[in-house]
Amino acid sequence: MPELKAAVEALLFGADGPLRLDRLAEVLEVERPVVAATVQALAAEYQAQPRGFFLQEVAGGFQLRTRPEYAEFLRRLGRTRPFKFSRPALETLAIIAYRQPVTRTEIEYLRGVDSGSVLKTLLDKHLVRILGKKDVPGKPAIYGTTREFLELYGLPDLAALPTLKEFSELAADADTDESAAVFLQESAGE
Repeated sequence: MPELKAAVEALLFGADGPLRLDRLAEVLEVERPVVAATVQALAAEYQAQPRGFFLQEVAGGFQLRTRPEYAEFLRRLGRTRPFKFSRPALETLAIIAYRQPVTRTEIEYLRGVDSGSVLKTLLDKHLVRILGKKDVPGKPAIYGTTREFLELYGLPDLAALPTLKEFSELAADADTDESAAVFLQESAGE
């Protein structure tokens, strides 16, 4: 088990993004339940010991991530730059996340303004993607979020997004007009 733990840890550390349990099992040539137990054991160890990182389930896989309380040190090191999203970009991203699949026309109807340049920015940042074409006259593109979106916000899947009821509770607690856009900005480390 210690050798398997070390191998899983090395793979998680060296990976470019989250690793799925199936992929870990394939690379290590062990059964998926064994890998799952090993990942859970590592997560428990990292939780129990004070470390600068933790293991998180994100975007359908697992990834080693630095603890948010050390973000300022990483910024000083020059390794990370916080994302700076405009309010229109956050609104558009929230609409896509919660309403996907959604067309540009539907986004613009909800926002009340043209969203073409914002959509291009989100596509360039790989946070949204074109899922296909809607089967209506004109065949408009339909948009959805990407794995990079899930990674950025630390979500295992879209079901982990807060519900509208949770937003209402946030608004009541903060005594402000909380929105999905505010949640997305705060979750990205702003």
